[in-house]
Amino acid sequence: MREMLAGNISRYRKGLGLTQEALADKLGVTFQAVSKWETGQTMPDTALLPELARALRVSVDKLFGYAAYHSGTTFYENAYRGDEGYYWGVAPSQMCLKVLSLLPPGKQLKVLDIGCGEGQNAVFFARCGYDVSAFDISVAGLEKAKRLAGEAGVHVNFFKADVWDYRLDMNVDVLFSSGVLHCIKPELRDEIMANYKAHVSERGIAALQAFVEKPFIAAPPEREEHHYPFRSGQLFTYFHDWHIENCEERIFDCDSSGVPHRHADNLLFARKV
Repeated sequence: MREMLAGNISRYRKGLGLTQEALADKLGVTFQAVSKWETGQTMPDTALLPELARALRVSVDKLFGYAAYHSGTTFYENAYRGDEGYYWGVAPSQMCLKVLSLLPPGKQLKVLDIGCGEGQNAVFFARCGYDVSAFDISVAGLEKAKRLAGEAGVHVNFFKADVWDYRLDMNVDVLFSSGVLHCIKPELRDEIMANYKAHVSERGIAALQAFVEKPFIAAPPEREEHHYPFRSGQLFTYFHDWHIENCEERIFDCDSSGVPHRHADNLLFARKV
């Protein structure tokens, strides 16, 4: 939590063009105090958090990485609502099976599912014996995910968080994400990927999928508010210093929205060594 708060204070301050001294003046503290917040040496007093949030033009929740970046109702919030079934189904991704083969749960290994949607992958990992945490921005998706876990008789630590703001402050053994990384703004990508990498345990696995832009493939019919596809091969470069277990580029058909369309993506399985 401290590391996440530190990074967010620095990020939002710089985004407003404020120096540490300017922020300190607004709050009636020293610039050294702001510097210590941003390096994680100390945390702001609880009573100061509302004023700090106002100065940075965000909510207190957003300071801690638990606020929605969307305004209004998103495409997937609508898609996940209702009791007519699961938008993505309940079968796990083939990526899960690859993780199972690369790092089987001989001991209780920690998994983080980034952008878990309705929870089918997170629940699969929990059923296999992993210690699973999973987050998403969609309240409707998380409600269905919790229901799915309950029906399977497993526990998953589901929580709401914003992929733009959430930062890991504890290590995990499996970093998993399917269909979400393209939501990260390009200017945040380097910092977020560095945070993810730093918090994967030694010999741990990153299992990641990212959509890539191809000039001959039309934009998907889902009208996502934030859609920033990667460049071809860009995902792999972030893990050039890890052992690459598998990487590939795919073009595949999809009809998730009821409208047949195609995607291009990069798929990566890398081990921290």
